[in-house]
Amino acid sequence: MNQPNMLRRAALALAIALPLAAGAQTKEPLRIGAVSSQSGVFAQQGQETLRAIQFAVDEANAKGGVDGHPVTVQIADDEGTPEAGRRVAEKLARDGNRFLIGAIPSSISLAIGQNLDRWDAMYVSVLSKSDKLTGDSCKPRLFRANHSDAMDLAMMGEWLKSQKETNFAVLVADYVWGRDSAEFFGKTVKGQGKTVSLELFAPMGTKDFSPYIAQLKASKAQAVWVALTGRDAIAFAKQAAEFGLNGSMRVIGHAYIFDYLIKATGNTTDGVWGNIGYGPEIDTPMNKAFVAGWQKQFGRTPTENEGQAYNGVQLIFAGVRKADSVKPAEVAAALRGLSLDTVYGPAVVRAEDNQLLIPNYVGRVKTVGGELKPAIEQRYDRGIAPPASDKCRLL
Repeated sequence: MNQPNMLRRAALALAIALPLAAGAQTKEPLRIGAVSSQSGVFAQQGQETLRAIQFAVDEANAKGGVDGHPVTVQIADDEGTPEAGRRVAEKLARDGNRFLIGAIPSSISLAIGQNLDRWDAMYVSVLSKSDKLTGDSCKPRLFRANHSDAMDLAMMGEWLKSQKETNFAVLVADYVWGRDSAEFFGKTVKGQGKTVSLELFAPMGTKDFSPYIAQLKASKAQAVWVALTGRDAIAFAKQAAEFGLNGSMRVIGHAYIFDYLIKATGNTTDGVWGNIGYGPEIDTPMNKAFVAGWQKQFGRTPTENEGQAYNGVQLIFAGVRKADSVKPAEVAAALRGLSLDTVYGPAVVRAEDNQLLIPNYVGRVKTVGGELKPAIEQRYDRGIAPPASDKCRLL
């Protein structure tokens, strides 16, 4: 072939290739809005959640994005309150960051969930547990990637059958999640012929738990069910040890034995049992890869909050791949009923209520590798989850 023909063909190939390359580089971005606590009672959990969301985004972009979509994330502080959470979530969505994720308390997730159609957005819960999210407040664009109260209590109910205690007390945060936890725990133990002799509700922001601890010690209960979070949980754990509660009754936690709590309270939680939403020891290919990448970047394993937040971002990514779209309505429709791989292994988004069905875990705080941390002791298959609430009408 003579040189002019070669040059003409090369020019033609370049003319074809350049627009294709430009198109690949300018595929519409997937824009995530991370709504979590950078201040307020949930700040410790919020920091971990945001760290994991950013890690998942950076990891995806290092691999070329999600199906070629570059991923961006904008962060906003919900201040730990529903009003602030709703306000900053709306601003994020109005600015184009319409894949929302990250709130800690159920009250904020509920406030966000009720506005998704109006904002043309989608939301994924990664830590909020109230059954209302997948019950009477469910929405087509609202998803939960973490365990619900009902899922936790179904598992803990099975675990409690083998425990010797028959008389329980309850101490929970006085807001929607805490009251749900108390209600379902009471039904669970009473269904086993056991007793709840005392129920206590501590307002959010409680600093002095001594009056509650005095009542617990006087109750003659054999164990206390604790559903507190953030700074409240830290204050209670320290004071429970200080006033001798741990030696007088068994402490069982609901969303309580987190890494941040253990680090903030020394050895006061050693031996405490409870549900565990995620552990780095979960033996699946995706989790092994996640833990290895996290260890390389941060020099430690991911916490429970970080693992659950990372998994929630992966749910969004799976929906984008399935829908071949970054439009919230199309991604939400693609997610409903979807089977996907997760850090927990194979999972499915239940079409009836948008709940991700995953295994669940009971464990205790103990020394692992010279460090006190929550450790999984027993795994329960995802089939232990109760059926979808008849209060949710997505189908």
